[in-house]
Amino acid sequence: MELIGKITADRPLLVLAVKEEAQYLETGLPVLLTGMGKVNAAGALAAVLAGHPSPDGIVNLGTAGALRPGWTGTHLIGTVIQHDLDTDTLRALTGETFGAPLTLADPEGPTLATGDSFIADEASRERLAVRAPLVDMEGYALASVAHDAGLRLRIVKHVSDDAGDGAARTWRETVTHCARELAVWAAANIPFYA
Repeated sequence: MELIGKITADRPLLVLAVKEEAQYLETGLPVLLTGMGKVNAAGALAAVLAGHPSPDGIVNLGTAGALRPGWTGTHLIGTVIQHDLDTDTLRALTGETFGAPLTLADPEGPTLATGDSFIADEASRERLAVRAPLVDMEGYALASVAHDAGLRLRIVKHVSDDAGDGAARTWRETVTHCARELAVWAAANIPFYA
């Protein structure tokens, strides 16, 4: 975890998983690098929110795998789900719902499936494509923490790979381009970016 800059109540907090995704951000806004995965994302954001003033919203920028053909470019996410939590079994065991889908500040956008597995095989890709067009490793965790803190969250993902065979190699090859596109989006859409 690394926090760059100072969090203030009048400006948003930018949250990304790794420095590779943040390499082209040129802003005075605070930037939190959480590390990859749900535990790192949730832990880092919760720790920062507990120890600093609440920001004027949170914007998660990052890469995502495309689970369906034809999905490219930058997407503002509408709903997040967890693909690696067995919500139905937990409900049957406890009578409570854990990990329900979360609707974000931009509800018209596509659904993002979040899980700790890097999806890089055709079988997993096809299984998840039924539930969502995009997949990442941090979105749901950040949405859960933001929701509990009463903060507005926007999730912006740029497609880096097709979440199939060879996705890890593709991510390494495209993350620089994705970072550039995310910085362009941020400059055009986030107040106080410049």
